[in-house]
Amino acid sequence: MAEITAAAVNALRKKTDLPMMECKKALTEAGGDEAKAIQILKDMFKKVQDKRADNVTAEGRVFLAVKPDGSEAAMVEIQCESAPVATGEVMKQFGQAMVDTLLAGPGAADAAALMSQKAPGATQSFQEQYEEIVNKIREKIVVNRIARVAGPVAGYVHHDYKTGVLFIASGTAKNADVMKDVAMHIAALNPAVTQPSQLASDTVQAERDRLIAEARASRKPENIIEKMVDGRMKVFYAEQGVLTMQPFAKDDSKTVSQALAEAGLEAVTFHRWKVGASA
Repeated sequence: MAEITAAAVNALRKKTDLPMMECKKALTEAGGDEAKAIQILKDMFKKVQDKRADNVTAEGRVFLAVKPDGSEAAMVEIQCESAPVATGEVMKQFGQAMVDTLLAGPGAADAAALMSQKAPGATQSFQEQYEEIVNKIREKIVVNRIARVAGPVAGYVHHDYKTGVLFIASGTAKNADVMKDVAMHIAALNPAVTQPSQLASDTVQAERDRLIAEARASRKPENIIEKMVDGRMKVFYAEQGVLTMQPFAKDDSKTVSQALAEAGLEAVTFHRWKVGASA
């Protein structure tokens, strides 16, 4: 049996950034052949993955990249088991490289397709980097969701990195800052839909009928009743989580729709991700 020297173990540890004992074990199994030992250590990824397959990934981080002109944006969510891993430098660099590549590169239909790509100048694919990270950290890590959208678009990631928003509008912005403000509004107030038309029609009709009946009990003229109901429906829409009808978080004297209109914009849709949520 080949002698495994401390120098050989230390050299392998520096190349792989794995614990000394595991490097020594791999070298012993490889008969002192460093190349074989490196492959043995790489093969450990599958064992780690299988062992932790059922572990809960309640922590994680959302990554964002937006083109300077707001013409496109991308978002990536990566889940993991612990907060230190979610906020650590390894996760930060890996996730930001992924979202930057998603935005600047050819795009990807899903997370697996993105994992097969390489960041500009990188020698390894994201999948290869991912396997090395799992080997080192020994934690279940999942690239859960990716999105790339056309603009006008603005994005926002909350300071805890667990909530991310992409807000898409139409029109020519007179004030691009309002889109970022709306993205922050979405992160804070968690609207359910963008427009009133997206609510269930039977729910809307039932509320309108109820308000009409109440208004008619006041014996006011029909034209006044209609205006009263229309006004109260706006409140109902806001309460039901319709983004455009909500009071704007930055200036609640106007609705989100009014704030956007002043900037020459109209809301189209949004993506709001919370780490660990399915949608």
